[in-house]
Amino acid sequence: MALDEKSAAILADAKKKGVQFADLQFVDVLGTPKNGEITISKLEDVLSEGLWFDGSSIEGFTRIFESDMFLKPDPNTFAILPWSDGKVARIICDVYLDDKTPFEGDPRNVLKRNLKKAKEMGYEFYVGPELEFFLFKRDSNGNPTQVPHDNADYFDLAPLDEADTVRQNVVPALEAMGIEVEMSHHEVAPGQHEIDFRYRDALTIADSVITYKTVTKSIAKRFGLHASFMPKPVAGINGSGMHTHQSLWKDGRNAFFSADGKYKLSDVARHYIAGLIEHSRAITAVANPTVNSYKRLVPGYEAPVYICWAMQNRSALIRIPKYQEGKHSATRCEFRSPDPSCNPYLAFSAMLSAGLDGIKRKLEPPEPKEENLYELKDLASGANDIKTLPGSLDEAMAELKKDKVIQEALGEHVLAKLLESEKEQYDSYRLQVSKWEIDRYLGVI
Repeated sequence: MALDEKSAAILADAKKKGVQFADLQFVDVLGTPKNGEITISKLEDVLSEGLWFDGSSIEGFTRIFESDMFLKPDPNTFAILPWSDGKVARIICDVYLDDKTPFEGDPRNVLKRNLKKAKEMGYEFYVGPELEFFLFKRDSNGNPTQVPHDNADYFDLAPLDEADTVRQNVVPALEAMGIEVEMSHHEVAPGQHEIDFRYRDALTIADSVITYKTVTKSIAKRFGLHASFMPKPVAGINGSGMHTHQSLWKDGRNAFFSADGKYKLSDVARHYIAGLIEHSRAITAVANPTVNSYKRLVPGYEAPVYICWAMQNRSALIRIPKYQEGKHSATRCEFRSPDPSCNPYLAFSAMLSAGLDGIKRKLEPPEPKEENLYELKDLASGANDIKTLPGSLDEAMAELKKDKVIQEALGEHVLAKLLESEKEQYDSYRLQVSKWEIDRYLGVI
C-alpha cells in the first residue's frame, strides 16, 4: 500500500536525520503509556499497513482468547525523542480490532468518538490543562523518596528554586516534540512545579499530556531526581492538580464569548458550565481515579471540594478567568478538580460530554459564589445548599454508576474496565493497615 503524503514526509525526514528506531505508543485504560519499538527499516510497512500485537496483557483491553489487536500510527504525532541523540522517534497509535474497526476500549478512540459528537453539534473542543508535579530526591540505590528537591515557594527563583535547570531542559524538549510551552514556574509546595502549554484541540492536547509526563520523568531521571504526578504524595502540603481550561468553538469563533453576557459568557457557555456542575460528581471517578486523589480533594488547600462556579474564586470547582478587553478567544471556564493521575483522553471525554448535555438541555447554572468557600462556617451543615465532590474513590464510583451521560461518554467496555480496576484498587487499599493506625491504636486499644 502506498504511503500518504504526510507519512512519506516523516519517513523521509526520519531517514535523513538518522533515526534508527521508532516507538509505537498508545495508552491503556488507566492512561499508562505503552510502547512497541521497531527499527526504521520496518517503519514504512507499519505506516502503510499497521502492526498486529497481543492486547491480552494490556490493562482494560481484551481477554486472552481475543488478544490479536492492530496498531495504526498517526503520522501527525511523529516526533524525535530529544534525549535519544536523534536515534529514536515516537509515533502515537490508534488501536483497532482489525485494519478497519476501531477498538472501543482504546482511550484515544473514546475521545475521538466524543469529539465527533461535538462536531455534529457544530462545535470544536479546545482545552488547556495545567499539570503540576513534584521533583523528589532519590536514595543511594536510585529509588524515589518523599524528600522534595528544594524548599522553595510559589514563583520563587534560584537559588531557592533549585529545579530551574531541570525545567530549562524539559521545556526545549517539549517544544522539540511540537508542544508550545507558555510558562514554567515553581509551585506552592516544596519541590512542586508547573509547566503550562498553550491550549489546542482536545485530541492534540491529550496526546501532549502523555508526552509531557513522559518527557518530564525522563529528564528528571537524568538529573538524578524522580518526577511524580501523584495527586498527594506528601501529607500536610498542597497536592498536584490538572486544572483544565476549556471552551467550544464554532465557525472559527469562540462560542463561549458574548459581549453582553455576565462575565462575557454566552448562553452556550452558561449551559456548558451547568452541565459540568450537573455531572461533576460522576466526572470525579474519571478525573480523579486513584485512592490517593481523595487525599487532595479536602477543604483547606487549593483543590476544590464545593460544587459551584465563580469568577476568579479559586475555592470554587469552576472558575471563570477574568476577561481581557479584545481577547475574545481567551473566554473559557476552568474545571479545577481533575488531577494528573487521570487518563486525559477519558477525562476530556467526560467533561465534554457533561458540557454538551448542558447545552442540549439548556441547563442554567446556579448563582455564582464569589466568597471564599473555605471561610463559610455553615457549609458543613448544608445550609448554603452547596454540594460537595465525592470524598472517596468508592463514593465517586457509586456516582459514576448512576450517571448515564458520563457512562455513554466512556462506552460500555471502558466503563466496565475502569470500574473494575478502581474497585480492585479501592478494595486493596481498604485491606491495608497503615502506620497511622498502628501509631494511633496499637498501644491504647
